[in-house]
Amino acid sequence: MIFIKYILIFFIFAIFSLIGNLYSKKYSNRLYELEKINGLLNIFKAKIKFTCLTIQEIFNQIYEENKDNIGEIFKNASDYMNEESSKKAWEKSLENATKKTNFNEEDITTLKTLGKMLGNTDMAGQVSQIELTEQMLLERIENAKVEKKKNSKLYKTLGITAGLAIAIILI
Repeated sequence: MIFIKYILIFFIFAIFSLIGNLYSKKYSNRLYELEKINGLLNIFKAKIKFTCLTIQEIFNQIYEENKDNIGEIFKNASDYMNEESSKKAWEKSLENATKKTNFNEEDITTLKTLGKMLGNTDMAGQVSQIELTEQMLLERIENAKVEKKKNSKLYKTLGITAGLAIAIILI
């Protein structure tokens, strides 16, 4: 009987530690996703400059090379462009991405700025809008690094501490 009690206490400790690690991982994932979309926007900018492809075709190519949550943003935007304007398609795709990614509201707002001139101006105007969005994303990336450094350790420690406290109470 005492053996079962100690096994249950160990599992409670392990579960709280796991929960702390999961919350901690969100900050790492957010940083990775911001860096990834920044890189994909750089690819988008290069393809606009040096190819004669439409935005929809470029988005499809980006998705084919990056079949993950971030690539799906581009794929969904491309699909929505069949029925809506580029701006609305991009915004709708970002709104759907909030459920699958670790972006916060400020990140989504920053990314929505890209849609303002998407498909509405000439090549130079679109490139400058992409560059502006990239600069804003770099600020978000720096912010994410600071938050990761501060909060990642906090949640790991909090999970372990809560698990130990409950384990000690149950003993």
